[in-house]
Amino acid sequence: MPAAATAVHPVRLTLARRARTVTEDRRFAFTMIGVILANAVLLGLETYPGLVHSWGRWLHLAEHLCLAAFTVEMLLRLSAHADDPRAFLRDPWNLFDLAVVASAFLPTVRDNTTLLRLLRLARVLRTARFLPQLRLLMVAVGRSLPGTVSFLLLGGLVLYVYAMVGWVAFGEEDPRQYGSAGRALLTLFLLMTLDGIGEVVRAGLEISPWSVLYYASYVLIASFVLVNMLIGVVISSMEEARELEREERAAGVVGGGADGDELAARIATARQALGALETALAATAATTGRRPGPIPAYGPPPEQAQAAS
Repeated sequence: MPAAATAVHPVRLTLARRARTVTEDRRFAFTMIGVILANAVLLGLETYPGLVHSWGRWLHLAEHLCLAAFTVEMLLRLSAHADDPRAFLRDPWNLFDLAVVASAFLPTVRDNTTLLRLLRLARVLRTARFLPQLRLLMVAVGRSLPGTVSFLLLGGLVLYVYAMVGWVAFGEEDPRQYGSAGRALLTLFLLMTLDGIGEVVRAGLEISPWSVLYYASYVLIASFVLVNMLIGVVISSMEEARELEREERAAGVVGGGADGDELAARIATARQALGALETALAATAATTGRRPGPIPAYGPPPEQAQAAS
């Protein structure tokens, strides 16, 4: 057996297997989703002063029960990695869950009501841990941030150029919408959704017939080209997130931590047994003069077979 597998204490291996059996059960996942949703409902109920005044103690008790459930869940997840604690730290979701749950026990956080509510709100995001598709979307959003920043810079440049052109062309005749650079930026930003575009174009035609060219080019660039670029960035990030998830699954199947080491040890033992069997067959064939049957493709290496013969 490999050294990585023998170095782990048997008690830790047993604890990890039992805890992993619980955490990987679908019923456990559904239970935790229910607790997360109950925590979200409690946050919503606490926004009604009448309910807080009448049922404040029960709401407070329910919040403590949710925190207890999250704490037990985190202890189980820590126990599931007792054989390989570094694997727990390599998972960003584990670090996020640990930070959200552990922060509730910090004195500075418990004394700050606003900060505590924000951290309780962060627990709702933990739903993504139990929903693979939602987790994939969140990973895609995170990977799309660099492209989104570039998109925002390009969009801001387009808005600023058109806002200055609009201020020069319509600032004196339409000061309500183009009286300053800020007003022009706000007007053009709202026009990106094509809301009220007809009214603005009619007002521009009363000033100059060339306003049609101005608004047509802006709508074409801002509402079609830039939006499609943003959609392209998101779709590309989704593909990258899917590819990353496939690589992680493949690495989990191949690497497997302690389970992977145990499987590799079993395969090595099976190969040794097959090698010993082949050696015995070769010795029997040399004694009786009979030719042995075909060697399996998964037998010992050719050097071992040649040495045995």
